[in-house]
Amino acid sequence: MINKFEIKEMTAGHIDGVMVVENLSFKIPWSRQAFVDEITTNDMAVYFVALCNEQVIGYGGMWKIFDEGHITNIAVHPEFRRCGAASGIIEKILETSEGKGVKSLTLEVRKSNVAAQNLYCKYGFKPEGIRKGYYSDTGEDALIMWKHGI
Repeated sequence: MINKFEIKEMTAGHIDGVMVVENLSFKIPWSRQAFVDEITTNDMAVYFVALCNEQVIGYGGMWKIFDEGHITNIAVHPEFRRCGAASGIIEKILETSEGKGVKSLTLEVRKSNVAAQNLYCKYGFKPEGIRKGYYSDTGEDALIMWKHGI
């Protein structure tokens, strides 16, 4: 268990570490190019990494669309889960959202991922809908969660 990590804005130098976390966390991972595009050409996007001794242990990002934000993904390396990294990333996203004039944030989470749902609830997200068959790997539904009044 670690007790010290830092949250920084994602750069191209973090992509190798992000890909390790991505591939360990998802059955259908994003491509390396998708992350490169997000941080270099997508003006709506902002991404962060959680670092422990300069090793990427987690990452997360959001898109700002007018006065709404959409959390695109949050993932933590399996060996570093439950150490506060996901909370640190969420807190940084919330802080950034407030600074960018975001009034509401949304995200999708697997209906079976109760641990993540509980974490999002801790930060004021509430379930407001279902996306049927959202996850192409299993056909699982996604729970749509929103946090209003950022």
